[in-house]
Amino acid sequence: MRALVATAYQPLDRIAVQESPKPTAGPDQVVIKVEAAALNPLDLSLITGAMKEVFPVEHPLVIGMDATGIVTAVGASVTGYAPGDPVLAFTGQAGSVAEYTVATVGPRLAHRPADLDPVHAAAVPESGMTAVCLLRAAGVGAGQSVLVIGATGGIGLYAVQLATALGARVIATATAPDADYIRGLGAAETVDHRATDVVAATRALVPGGVDVVVDLVNSGEGLTASARAARAGGRLVSPLFGPEQLGGDVTPVYIGTFDPAPGDLEDLAARAADGRLRIEVGARYPFERAAQAVADFAGTHIRGKVVVTVP
Repeated sequence: MRALVATAYQPLDRIAVQESPKPTAGPDQVVIKVEAAALNPLDLSLITGAMKEVFPVEHPLVIGMDATGIVTAVGASVTGYAPGDPVLAFTGQAGSVAEYTVATVGPRLAHRPADLDPVHAAAVPESGMTAVCLLRAAGVGAGQSVLVIGATGGIGLYAVQLATALGARVIATATAPDADYIRGLGAAETVDHRATDVVAATRALVPGGVDVVVDLVNSGEGLTASARAARAGGRLVSPLFGPEQLGGDVTPVYIGTFDPAPGDLEDLAARAADGRLRIEVGARYPFERAAQAVADFAGTHIRGKVVVTVP
């Protein structure tokens, strides 16, 4: 089969579509004929080795972790899935920008609703489930105030919508061209992170500080600055790593790897299918231009997800 492959830790411009062994299903896995795959920031780090101490990979590496397509084979222990089933999945390092991939039966694999097309389905798994896990870990609920930093990214767009659906008042970072769009997703207010100080602007809107800061951009000591937007006793949640003490009696909550609950992906897919969850695909590429998709994803601000369609 053909796949987008990194043969070693290497610069992004060295990856290419090439022949790769077709995967087979383990006892609890399904083989998927891929229709579309989405890119995530972690893919870039896996290619270059920027996070190899935390997330080492084996080479050759098939790039991508989000996929949707049709089941073509199932493992001996699999129940609930059969050849011909449309599905969406987080495949992990099995690789999704390929003609075929495998996914393990469990919370990271779900049936694809009939009303959810492949391009939008591919944009759901990693970002959607990460947003769910972040909000759950931070205990976001009705009546709370939430600042989402990085609201126009893949995870941020879901975090804004899901926090709003939980009944929270959402303040989101967005430049002027994106402000109306983000408010259309449910944000009560937006803060232009390029034109103003985010902490000061947030505290002008919520003088005591917000209950929860969801920071999808900063890491390390950069989170200490973001934490100043939270109230005393508030929480900062991040998928990246930072200091154990943030000051101001703000509790850090770090989610290094997401751990979805059974039904999370099914719920996200159902919301996407019936319009309760808007999916933003900022760019789509044919399989032959998959390497260019990675380059553009790394070098250009793209609102939402980047999706590669596979013939």
